[in-house]
Amino acid sequence: MCGIAGFLDTSRSKSSEQLTLITRRMTTSLRHRGPEDEGVWVDPNTGVALGHRRLSIIDLSPMGHQPMHSAGGRYVITFNGEIYNFKALRQELEQLGETFRGHSDTEIMLAAIARWGVEASLQKFNGMFAFALWDREEQTLYLSRDRAGEKPLYYGWAGKTLLFGSELKALQQHPDFRGDIDRGAVAVYLRHNYIPAPHSIYKGIYKLPAGTFLVIRGFGSDASPKPYWSAKVAAEDGIANPFRGTEEEAVNQLDALLNDAVTMRMEADVPLGAFLSGGIDSSLIVAIMQANSKRPVKTFTIGFDNREFNEAESAKLVAQHIGTEHTELYVTPEEAMAVIPRLPTLYDEPFADSSQIPTFLVSQLARRNVTVSLSGDAGDELFGGYTTYQWGRSVHQNIGWMPGALKAGLAKTIKPLSRLDWNALLDGRQSVVPESLRSKDINKVLSKLTGILKVNEREALYWILLSYWMEPSSVVLGAKEPLTPLTDKTKWAKIDDIMHVMMYLDTIMYLPDDILVKVDRASMGVSLESRVPLLDHRIIEFAWKLPIDMKVKGTLGKVPLRNLLYRYVPKHLVDRPKKGFGVPIHEWLRGPMRSWAEDLLDESRLKNEGYFAEKPIRQKWNEHVSGRRNWQAQLWAVLMFQAWLEQQKSRTEADSDFPAESVQIPKTSGVASAYPSAT
Repeated sequence: MCGIAGFLDTSRSKSSEQLTLITRRMTTSLRHRGPEDEGVWVDPNTGVALGHRRLSIIDLSPMGHQPMHSAGGRYVITFNGEIYNFKALRQELEQLGETFRGHSDTEIMLAAIARWGVEASLQKFNGMFAFALWDREEQTLYLSRDRAGEKPLYYGWAGKTLLFGSELKALQQHPDFRGDIDRGAVAVYLRHNYIPAPHSIYKGIYKLPAGTFLVIRGFGSDASPKPYWSAKVAAEDGIANPFRGTEEEAVNQLDALLNDAVTMRMEADVPLGAFLSGGIDSSLIVAIMQANSKRPVKTFTIGFDNREFNEAESAKLVAQHIGTEHTELYVTPEEAMAVIPRLPTLYDEPFADSSQIPTFLVSQLARRNVTVSLSGDAGDELFGGYTTYQWGRSVHQNIGWMPGALKAGLAKTIKPLSRLDWNALLDGRQSVVPESLRSKDINKVLSKLTGILKVNEREALYWILLSYWMEPSSVVLGAKEPLTPLTDKTKWAKIDDIMHVMMYLDTIMYLPDDILVKVDRASMGVSLESRVPLLDHRIIEFAWKLPIDMKVKGTLGKVPLRNLLYRYVPKHLVDRPKKGFGVPIHEWLRGPMRSWAEDLLDESRLKNEGYFAEKPIRQKWNEHVSGRRNWQAQLWAVLMFQAWLEQQKSRTEADSDFPAESVQIPKTSGVASAYPSAT
């Protein structure tokens, strides 16, 4: 696991020393992603510069150094991630006459690309990765990203220079980077609490979509990402060619696939462990790890004294049954809140999934003992685990049949009701209010229902269900909300079942742009590699072959994962309500974080900065601190933007005192030597 950065300066106006200085500054900003080694390769004749920071996982020797040249010298690569099937590919290549000097997966990648080409090799790779590859013969730059989007890659033109990097902070170090904030991206961020690909917070800077590669042959060339694998095709093909066996046979096949995926991801030359929450997904991953390990697997859990959010007790029981070497750490609210000032730097752009805090803490805990940690992410999206899917199906069944005119009339009737203060109206009348409504925010329910009644497509219904700020363009000044996979019909798959529709949309947007971003930045922020076995593309494709009634039965989701887990762990240890992985932000905003939030949400400050309409934000803030409403998610998004904006101002001021020429080049940097001394 590493950090990569670089650029293609099509003006070819910079010397080798200038290219190296700039690249070195870009990679230095990514030191947390690769603290153990660094490398730079430049070619002033073509204006290309590739940089690398290394976290050594496979082949700890100098043979794994990057950027690395192919054996014939045609290709140079800077690569972040892991190719899990590299041993099988090596064997295949050796049968074709290839020889190797080291045993890194990067060397295998280069040999595969040299023999089969870029796209054909991408289809052979089983892994998580982002890389930049320079073809010296064709003078062409390739950028690519893994199928599921586990590893990040940003890119964009700054004048006649194409910039790229694992994180935005690397692009910010290039002297041509401008960083104009995209107000449309801010609007879609307020809607979802993250910025979906291909957008970023900056105009002209993009996230390379998962499962694609980009080919750059000079300034002005077509820079449209090309898919080499498609979640849409996987979903449509799987549904069109469903699994025909019994449920037990499905679990048997899943068992074989997941065992192979887990054991492949246990390949490492450094200490390895796993995150364990005690839930279905992480417990299953850990159980399979332990079944394939000769020694106790190291597992890690964060606990909280607040029982509403604490999963440590359940995780401990699962760990004891499986027989892992378990470490748990109970975190105080003060320790959790101490992470918040680090979030803008960790995430580089506004990101407001508050579970980012415990994710960072458990990564920090694991890094004390291991360098690689496996996780159980993606089980909900692939096997129907979110309660949102149940709600979405229920709503669709109840109102989907209604004619448009009837829905429009109901929406018109309900909208005024959503503006009433229902908490005040119901105060003192709790005894006559149904229990199911007492725990609900009736205003939010009515507001969602108003939005749902205005749309017809199932995808649009889910878009409303997933929205936090319902009309973000009215809150972000001068913003026009851009298309996302939830609103761009060209991204929609041909799927009949409403639950499968929601699972598909989460797989192409929420999973890569929220869950995987959260885990990547939190883990790499402490130089920890996180691996996700359930995102092996073979498992993704198999999951789509399973009919929905094999995955979800009534209100119970993830049925195949549950039935497989029961082969390893007793049901009573893992069958419990899902708590999620959060922290009580709503309480903190009314208590110890109130002054911090008040400063960031100050009315005059909002007005002077000019990004937000201050009135709706101040209204939600006043309602929240008074206890009348819980606007945690909406306010956290604004606060994370404000904290990020403040950090950007500080960075700009610091950069003005830190010219690129001040960067010192260590003796290990400079133009990379011949094959294979580069990763």
